[in-house]
Amino acid sequence: MKRGSHIAIFDTFKTHQAKSTRESKRQRGIIAHIALEKDPSGKTRTSIAHILAKKYGIAWQNIYSAIFKDLDEVLIPAKVVKEGGRLPIKRGPKALQIEGIPYYELTNTGLIIASTIEETGDIRYRMKLLELYISNSSLQNRNQATNNSIINDGILLLSRYAPSFILKIINEYIIAYNRGEIERLDTLDLENFKKVISKQITIEKELVEACMVLSNDKKEVLRNFIDKIS
Repeated sequence: MKRGSHIAIFDTFKTHQAKSTRESKRQRGIIAHIALEKDPSGKTRTSIAHILAKKYGIAWQNIYSAIFKDLDEVLIPAKVVKEGGRLPIKRGPKALQIEGIPYYELTNTGLIIASTIEETGDIRYRMKLLELYISNSSLQNRNQATNNSIINDGILLLSRYAPSFILKIINEYIIAYNRGEIERLDTLDLENFKKVISKQITIEKELVEACMVLSNDKKEVLRNFIDKIS
């Protein structure tokens, strides 16, 4: 599947794989800010430009056009971000005063992406975003007979007890989406999830299966071993 807009949040330089591109940092910053900001007036293009410019130590005018492009040509077409409404203004062109200036919100796709990026905050808050994503997905699919509840219930459980593992598999799912292997992110599809994740969790699956058959004394040996090496 081909997609017209490329989400750059995981992009790195070809010669320096550990270093994110400017586009990647900027898009991650936009998504994280919208996820964290509660006041609509803080989620306009100009407000986002001011916040990110301060973070990067540059003039907001120097980043505004790039943010405009990220929103209008990438994040909105990819259904990561949507217009949340319009704020009235008292100055400027009359047409703009009538129409107001847009502010932005995350879509459900945006929520799952925001949950995976460090810029959004600590892991507990990111898991809350993921829980909200699951809740929205369940509402969307309440009239459909699917097996997706197995995925959703498992993620909700493990988000409380193994959040780092959940972030690992969600990252892989988003990367697969960005490569065009998955058509949509607003809900998690069981078959797509299995196709993408099965090879990534071979070690974890082996460990879980071992724990299920071990006697209590052997589980204690395993627990002590993990504690010592972690």
